[in-house]
This record gives sequence, structure tokens and C-alpha cells, in this order.
Amino acid sequence: MMKSKKLWALLLALAVVLSLAACGGKDGNADGSASAVPPEDQTAGDAGSGQADAESDLAYVQGKGTLVVGMTDFAPMDYRDADGNWIGFDADMASAFAESLGIKVEFQEITWDYKVMELNAKSIDCVWNGMTLNDEVKAAMDTGNAYCLNAQVLVVPADKAADFENLTSLEGLNVAVESGSAGEDAAEALGASTTAVAKQADALMEVSAGTADAAVIDLLMAGAMIGEGTNYANLTYTVNLNTAQGLESEEYGVGFRKGSDLADAWNTFWAAAIADGSVLETGTTYGVQESLILE
Repeated sequence: MMKSKKLWALLLALAVVLSLAACGGKDGNADGSASAVPPEDQTAGDAGSGQADAESDLAYVQGKGTLVVGMTDFAPMDYRDADGNWIGFDADMASAFAESLGIKVEFQEITWDYKVMELNAKSIDCVWNGMTLNDEVKAAMDTGNAYCLNAQVLVVPADKAADFENLTSLEGLNVAVESGSAGEDAAEALGASTTAVAKQADALMEVSAGTADAAVIDLLMAGAMIGEGTNYANLTYTVNLNTAQGLESEEYGVGFRKGSDLADAWNTFWAAAIADGSVLETGTTYGVQESLILE
């Protein structure tokens, strides 16, 4: 009887040892020590790394405290004042948008052809530079609601303006255009031989210097940069190329990364800025006609 009791005691002890070993194999580390993180928490940790990648753009910019705006020198939307600070209709509204998010704005001058690459690499957080909402832009970015109307116009020497009236083709002309711009597309669609330059302002320089027959730039820039009282008093603009191609007027928009929640935040901001009159006030400051501003 004693032997039987001893046997049962030994068997019971062995069962306990085996049970502990089994638990160690399931929940413990390779060396048999207890795991610091339960399996369900380890899974959550792995998922958390994916969530960091999917973090909202709004949380991202607020976390780093800055909204980096990609733009070019493009008056009256973005340009430098006498002290080297970026000002303009777009620049001022971008500053106000950043302020509404509780962060600061930072302007980053970019090469326009690389705007999507800069955006996706997070070198910039948005593209805000009188950007035409064409099919290419809409496919590559999420955009806020259109905020301004625009058109492409032909800039020519003032003393030759009569030669370009009612023009429906640019064949045989050397036309300066900003590389990757809507103006470049419009000029090529009308048969021009194009000279691509880095900025629309450079296109004006080409015409003024006589190294190009004409330039294609945005209507808003033409209104602010050429004619009497400007540095290009010898230039004028004619021919709405949108009309010449049978196209509707263009629209400007702000571009954000695909899936970005900053687009919705921008729409909310713009509606409030329209309502409080700050958009129209900024437009008056920079010569952006009220009829071109979209609500």
C-alpha cells in the first residue's frame, strides 16, 4: 500500500513537471525563460508598425510641427519679397492653413517636373503653387476642392500683338514654356516648337530677350507680371489657348499625397476662410480677381 502511494506521488510530480514544460514551450522564449510580452501583445506590436506607416498626414504634420509646401517662383501666387520671404496669394493662404492646424509653414522651392516624387518621398507635404488640376495631377495626388479659375495665355512682344490675334495654331513658332506645366501641354497641342525652362518667369525672360517668339503661361501670372508698370512693359498677352483648343477654363488646386486626410482639412479651412473674408482680402492684396476665386 505504501509502495502504491509512493508510485502515485511520483506520477503526480511527473505530470506537474511535464505540464510546466509544455507551458514553457508555448509562452516562453527559446531558452525556456518566460516571454516578456504575451503572444497577443506581440501580434499587436507587429500590427502597430504597420499603423505607423498608415498614420494620417494630419497627425504626421502636427507631430513634426511643420507643413512643408512645395512651390516655385510664380507671382502672384508664390514669390519672394525684398527681404527674401515667400509671399503671394498661395503663400499667404498656405501660412494661414498651417496656422489653423496649430503648426508652422515651411516653403520648399522644387523642380516642377519632380513634384509628385517630392510629395511621395515626404520631402514636401503638399504642392501649392497655382497647380492646374489636369488628369495627370488627379491621378497622382489627392487634391482639395478647386480654389481658383485659370487659363493658358500666349505672351508676345507688345509691338507684335496684332500678328497673333485670332490665332488657332502655333506651328512654326518657338514658344518658351515651363517644363511639365499645363502651358507646355497647351503649346504642344497647338503645334509649337517648345523651349522648356525651369519656371514661368524664365519663359517671360526668353520672350523679352528675343530668344523665343512667345511664351505660354498662366493667366493669373500674366496679369501680374507683364504690361505697363511691370518689369515686362514691352510684353502683352493674347489668345486664350483653352478657347483655341475648345477647352474649358482650368482650375487650380492644392495637391496632397494619395489617401491624405489633409485634403479634407484643407476643404474645411478654405470654406471658413471664404466665409470670414480672408480669401478675398488676400486676393485684393495680390491682384487676384474676385471673379476667379472659387468658393
